[in-house]
Amino acid sequence: MASFKEIVTKAVIGKAKKTSTSKFKLTPNEVPDTVLGCWVINHTFLGTSENGIVFIRGGFDVNVWYSYQNDTKTAVATEHFTYEDKMNVHLKDGQKLSSAEEIIVRSLTQPTVSDVHVDNGVVYLSIEKEMGVEIVGNTMIKVSVEDDEDDYEVLEDITDEEADEVFKEIDEDYLK
Repeated sequence: MASFKEIVTKAVIGKAKKTSTSKFKLTPNEVPDTVLGCWVINHTFLGTSENGIVFIRGGFDVNVWYSYQNDTKTAVATEHFTYEDKMNVHLKDGQKLSSAEEIIVRSLTQPTVSDVHVDNGVVYLSIEKEMGVEIVGNTMIKVSVEDDEDDYEVLEDITDEEADEVFKEIDEDYLK
């Protein structure tokens, strides 16, 4: 006869991903003529929960390589930008987000510059990224438990000597 037990365990109870584009502006020391290159480095982020809502707060450094003085000289301007993204995470089985849950954040697509242009000495940037969130929390599973020991075949204990005899009879060249 089988009965059921409930086991409380940690599991992923909610997932979400979000692609976002943020706009930033950078003012270099010189007046740029042309943007020659642009890259994003040092991306850091952290997920937090406030009143049942997940927020991702992070930042990155942006390096802009540009020319100035009628395209005769070049320089690199670096600036640190921060962001905050609100994530709508649907939790399974109607669970509510609390401080007991663990929030795991991953960068699914690293931040990249999708658009850059110069206007009146200011560099305008559009930076796109894709972030993923998993919420790990307590959940319950039910398992069937066999109570009747007669359902199990009782295996005999064998001695080391009996095992050695069986191993001696094995033909090692069987598969060749």
